[in-house]
Amino acid sequence: MKILYIIPLAMMLSCCSSVKNQTSTVTEKLDTQLLKDVEVLSSDAYQGRKTGTKGAEMARAYITARFQKLGLKSYPQNVNYAQEFTFNSRNGAKVNGTNVIGYIPGKGNNIIVVSAHYDHLGIVKDEVFNGADDNASGTAGLLKIAAYFAKNKPNNTIIFASFDAEKMGLQGAKAFVANPPVPIGTVAVNLNMDMIGHSEKAELYVCGTFKYPNLKKYIDTTRKDIKVSLGHDDPKLGHDDWTNQSDQGAFNAKDVPFLYFGVEDHKDYHKATDEYSTITKQFFSNAAATVLDVVKNIDQQTGLQQSLKDKMIMKN
Repeated sequence: MKILYIIPLAMMLSCCSSVKNQTSTVTEKLDTQLLKDVEVLSSDAYQGRKTGTKGAEMARAYITARFQKLGLKSYPQNVNYAQEFTFNSRNGAKVNGTNVIGYIPGKGNNIIVVSAHYDHLGIVKDEVFNGADDNASGTAGLLKIAAYFAKNKPNNTIIFASFDAEKMGLQGAKAFVANPPVPIGTVAVNLNMDMIGHSEKAELYVCGTFKYPNLKKYIDTTRKDIKVSLGHDDPKLGHDDWTNQSDQGAFNAKDVPFLYFGVEDHKDYHKATDEYSTITKQFFSNAAATVLDVVKNIDQQTGLQQSLKDKMIMKN
């Protein structure tokens, strides 16, 4: 994943973008609500938010309360935003998970899905793995974007999907695309955030434009403190393919175009030190604001028709 500093489309050559802050001037103010959401969700009280635990239940309650306060709507089949599902763990045991799904209606019939998983690793050998970056940061980014569109009606209906059980094999996202609240064919694009809060080098990756090159133009913004380059899902550049590294993989399997925002693995990745104190706050505020810019760019296209989705797919 790489930091959201955005450069013009013509400069973007691949599916993932490495963003480097090349100026000393920071224009984005620290977002206090964004930081509060991360601090709460990654506190010891939430016990690492492992699927099926009390900590995960507490996280759902927090996200649900935020959805309610923002005025997001709940689909009839997802009572109080909850989409429940069951899957088999790697050892064969049945596990219950719950996604938190809300939406803001738009003017047309096309759907944008903004997503981030809220689960993490829980307690490991008596240590709480709080997962501040992974993925309280993406969840907070989702809430920030929802807050914006709650006040600024979108052109397209936007679903805000906070997925459970990503750490157990993208199970929440798989459950969503298998039983979506809307026909999957109406979903024009998935915009997924997973780890957008910690980068010492101020780098954020944006993946998806190698397979879906028509998405490149939406990553361009007028922000001066953000730049973007591309790479991780482009095998020609010799990088690892991140297409299936997070929940966007479930959408890609259904041929739904996606953009994936996140940072490179860092010293606190999957460690107990992934705490609120290690979030790089200015970078995080900048990155979340830039993801919002991308969502706004896409939503401005009032004709996100199915034909556009077809054109986005790069035929092999």
